[in-house]
Amino acid sequence: MSQIKNNDKKTRGAVLEFFRRLHFYIGLFVGPFIFVAALTGTLYVFSTQIESRLYAHELTTQPAGEAHSLADQISAARAYAGEDTRIYAVRPAPGRTDTTRVQFVDPVLGSSESRAVFVDPYSLEIRGDLTVYGSSGSLPLRKWIDQVHRGLLLGDTGRLYSELAASWMWVAAVGGVALWWLGRPKRRLKKAQGRMAASRRLHITLGLFLLAGLLMFSATGLTWSQWAGGNIDKMRSAFNWLTPQVRTTLDTHAVSPAPADPHAEHHMSMAGMVMPSAEDNTWQQVLASARRAGIDAPKVEIRGPKSEGKAWTVAEAQARWPSQVDVVAIDPRDMRIVDRVYFDQYPLAAKLTRWGIDFHMGLLFGLANQLLLTAFGIGVCVMILLGYRMWWLRRPTAPADNVASSLLHAWLRLPMRWRIGSLLVTSALGWCLPVMGASLLAFLLIDVARWQQQKRQVSQLA
Repeated sequence: MSQIKNNDKKTRGAVLEFFRRLHFYIGLFVGPFIFVAALTGTLYVFSTQIESRLYAHELTTQPAGEAHSLADQISAARAYAGEDTRIYAVRPAPGRTDTTRVQFVDPVLGSSESRAVFVDPYSLEIRGDLTVYGSSGSLPLRKWIDQVHRGLLLGDTGRLYSELAASWMWVAAVGGVALWWLGRPKRRLKKAQGRMAASRRLHITLGLFLLAGLLMFSATGLTWSQWAGGNIDKMRSAFNWLTPQVRTTLDTHAVSPAPADPHAEHHMSMAGMVMPSAEDNTWQQVLASARRAGIDAPKVEIRGPKSEGKAWTVAEAQARWPSQVDVVAIDPRDMRIVDRVYFDQYPLAAKLTRWGIDFHMGLLFGLANQLLLTAFGIGVCVMILLGYRMWWLRRPTAPADNVASSLLHAWLRLPMRWRIGSLLVTSALGWCLPVMGASLLAFLLIDVARWQQQKRQVSQLA
């Protein structure tokens, strides 16, 4: 019996040492990336309010009488941008004090970018001309903050930093909880004193309180990542967890297309304003058809067909709870609804993904969501700084003090079943999360080099 207890104690000690070394390596090498992600993410949380104030002239107006038709507003934007410029999307004014956003295709802009012309619905004055980014319609400042958070302004190469942070954050969180659980005393002892003990208590407390957030942000961050995100999409597709997509293919023989007005370009108002063309009127008719089909969110985005034989789409863009992200596809020849996808029809996994992403961006619950994310981001930064403080306070002062304290040595001390199990888990994770696999290999190479160097230093001193 005593032999069994000794073996259990030895195994417990080996497992504890392994988790300790792994947690240390994650904190040492990945901690700075998690810190930057948390800090820039906290800055992004309030970017919508900053954006609203910074671009108030472009985004808002003072109501003056009745608003012009959407077709008139689009015509005004087209006259400003150039008659030959192709419209990418239109976001009608969601409220009486908001402007309408007409987005044009601009070949000089980058991927997912478009040129937005902001129109006063009442006077048809052009209130601004800015570049917008992504499906969220981020303006330049929010786009800059988003790009810093996502990739440190380094493009696809920089995205490796955020994927590295998201890949390891959940491991650090779970490993930290395992360390606390395995290392806690079995009986109540007198509370330890000193700087090291105080830092450790606060580090553990923050880790336990932030655990759910660390897991959630790690998961949602991975869905946006470059390499792991592709694998996650494949898994979601295999289990039918993808967000349903509206069908836009038209029956080209069903209805003859309505003839365009051959004199549309010559129609002028008494004031010299360009009158709506047939296409400009179509945008308004498509929106009216979508409203009749149940698209009732104030914020919507209308998109023209991507190619010949495709339908127009109108999508709700209300990220706040309750989510309004319904989409309809409309045949512009007779304004018939071709297909519709309502949020209520989403699979549960797709709904959770939608809610998780909106919560991650601080949009789901408004100000409460933003305050919670701010507290989380600051808490993560403080927890990481406390981890570095603990490392500094107990750092080895001589080469001989840390020879055995390496990740490889700790792994070799594990029982055979633990080593085999850890290899299987590591192989699976490395395949699913390639950045984690590559970084773990780098950790081990550094670990082996460090171990060999310390052994040489000890032998020279001896």
